[in-house]
Amino acid sequence: MAAVAGSRQVIEIPAWEKFPLDNRGSWITAIPELSPMCHDAAFLIVVDGRGLLHCNDARLTAAQARRAKHLAGGRLDLMALQTSGASWHPICYEYPAGEMAKVSMDKRVSKLRATQRLVRQTEPELAVPFAGPPCFLDEEVAHLNWVLGQEDGAFCDPEVATAWLREHLPGQRWDHFKPGDTVDLDTGRIIRDPVSAGFSFADADRAGYLARYAADRAPFIADVLAEHPEPGPGLFGRFAAHFAHLGSLSDYFLEQIAMIVRFEVTGPNGGIWDVDFSPDGLTVSEASPAVRPHYRIRAAGRWLDGVIDGRLAWEDLLISFRLSLYRDPDVYNDYLVGLLKHANAPALRAVEAYETGRDESERITVEWGGGRYDIPRYCPHAGEDLAIGAVVRDGQVHCLAHNFAFDLATGACVNARAANLTSRRIF
Repeated sequence: MAAVAGSRQVIEIPAWEKFPLDNRGSWITAIPELSPMCHDAAFLIVVDGRGLLHCNDARLTAAQARRAKHLAGGRLDLMALQTSGASWHPICYEYPAGEMAKVSMDKRVSKLRATQRLVRQTEPELAVPFAGPPCFLDEEVAHLNWVLGQEDGAFCDPEVATAWLREHLPGQRWDHFKPGDTVDLDTGRIIRDPVSAGFSFADADRAGYLARYAADRAPFIADVLAEHPEPGPGLFGRFAAHFAHLGSLSDYFLEQIAMIVRFEVTGPNGGIWDVDFSPDGLTVSEASPAVRPHYRIRAAGRWLDGVIDGRLAWEDLLISFRLSLYRDPDVYNDYLVGLLKHANAPALRAVEAYETGRDESERITVEWGGGRYDIPRYCPHAGEDLAIGAVVRDGQVHCLAHNFAFDLATGACVNARAANLTSRRIF
């Protein structure tokens, strides 16, 4: 990667440690997400006294964002936030049309509200939403381009995001950039690139634009496809060995996953195979009609074979959208994704240490339905400060960082696999 980027040296920066960029006091630091389950990081850069916080894909807690502002001298001249990540949920999931529309809009609004909350906590001079819906150039996934519609899709473009955020936090200055745009942090003036100024995300000829783009990139797409031929015989044996290895990496993750995942592998030498992530150990078998899986993942053998052989990581396959998923009940299992994504023992041990070593002694009181409840101040999933990063509605605490919801009466997470909130009613 360093060679591709034209760099000959990679410098690893410890979290929150200032790395000097010159001899005039300019510096950069990295701010990783709190939980080791999440491996994204933001960058805080201070140059000539001007502070820029680029959140990248990282979902910082409110406390982290405020700390970054303090470290920058109490002022952030620009804060850039991802408002539309290219996530495989919900567009790769098999939802009926009506449910897909609702899940999509809920996801969109949740992401925008998280951005609004962070900006309200930090009050940068200029807040810049970025990212947008993914687009698809290969015929295999071109049908997913419906997500580019901005009426009710899960992923909004920067123009739509900026409009929503201006409406919901009007006292804050918002804007978005296109390629070639520049901003003067001393004056706040934005200079628009004359070529990019002619482009709009709402272009009526979007289909034609994508067709021309796909034709231009067709040779490169063909090269990638050629690197992933159809698998030969013995795919099931390699599949079973791959998951046996994954199952040996962490007893803690097996205990948290605790479910059966069915893989429907299409194409030559594929099949339907069940992986039982049991606390007693992982087993792989041919699927049985008598078994009801909790998750179902359908993917072509050529892509799954690439994961097994190490040519692809599981996260690469997921973010490629070349698969479909179904879950019953519709409850997200962060541990399943975490095991596939990290796939190495040290990383999994770091997650276990973080989750089992939490200090829940600092607690707060919330009210609902005429009662008061004692809950830990920090979310058991990824450490968000629930005193400022949560809302209480319908008898549940909704953490705004990752949209995990916990039942106040029982403490159970109702929409994902997560540790209990350990709530209790005071009166």
